Amino acid sequence: MTESFTFAIKELRFDETYTPADNTRLTTNFANLARGEHRQENLSNALKMIDNRFNDLARWDNPRGDRYAVELDIVSVEMTVEGSKEALPAIEILKPTIVDRKTGARIDGLVGNNFSSYVRDYDFSVRLPEHNTGRAGFSVPDDFGELHGQIFKSFVASDAFRAHFRKPPVICLSVSDSKTYRRTANSHPVLGIEYEPNESSLTEQYFKKMGLQVRYFMPPRSVAPLAFFFVGDLLNDYSNLELIATISTMEAFQKIYRPEIYNANSVAGESYRPSLKHQDYSLTRVTYDRDERSRLAVEQGKYAEEHLIKPLRAFLDEGSTKLAV
Repeated sequence: MTESFTFAIKELRFDETYTPADNTRLTTNFANLARGEHRQENLSNALKMIDNRFNDLARWDNPRGDRYAVELDIVSVEMTVEGSKEALPAIEILKPTIVDRKTGARIDGLVGNNFSSYVRDYDFSVRLPEHNTGRAGFSVPDDFGELHGQIFKSFVASDAFRAHFRKPPVICLSVSDSKTYRRTANSHPVLGIEYEPNESSLTEQYFKKMGLQVRYFMPPRSVAPLAFFFVGDLLNDYSNLELIATISTMEAFQKIYRPEIYNANSVAGESYRPSLKHQDYSLTRVTYDRDERSRLAVEQGKYAEEHLIKPLRAFLDEGSTKLAV
């Protein structure tokens, strides 16, 4: 089914002057930060958090802790389905570039980081609630996530992806607040201490259909593990600076999005159960509207249903049988 989709990539710099494009997914968290009366202060503070954390983790040959800066670009992916002339917004992800102020070098980071997509919003905010309406217990549709997985794998295998990026994406997300994570003896100099969940989450299963596996690590001087979704070998396929760019970017955003977990005043122990009801945490100097994020996810999901799922369902169902697993 890879040949059934064609993709076009646009990049937009995420900096202090960033203004969300008219066709951006409004549910993307970085768009949320760039609205309202505190937009420029929000953006400035978020970017400073990322730079500071990067230099905190990249301490070698960096005595003043200011050698590196991170530039971020929002990668917007439009998709055209065979037989249709309309390009549909499909995916938005972040791409960091590491700037070495000492040597002047510019080093590509790993595309991925914050991950958003219309179909994912449809699956979790529209289809899943509708599927469970009136049911005695929670259940998941048999084909849940399959279309989204097909789209994502087609994108990563596309000429457009290969033309822009050297390595597969690494997506970094928050841990689930419905699972318990246990510390292991394994550690990595940059990723930190590895944790393992007590059971697989729905997000894990969803991302598995995208061709991604997951490992959980709590980086040095962090307070909670992060979820890293990847292909290949997370610990050996990427350089320390590439991993640090991902960690510093997503840890900063998670401190803003979920301070109860990632800006808590206590560190995750050997057995860790995240909670958004945790009260002992600190707020960042960045304003983030979590209620808006949840509300717009439903709106974006309904948009995907009307403009992608319904009109093209028959074609996609027929083509899905041709996709190599």
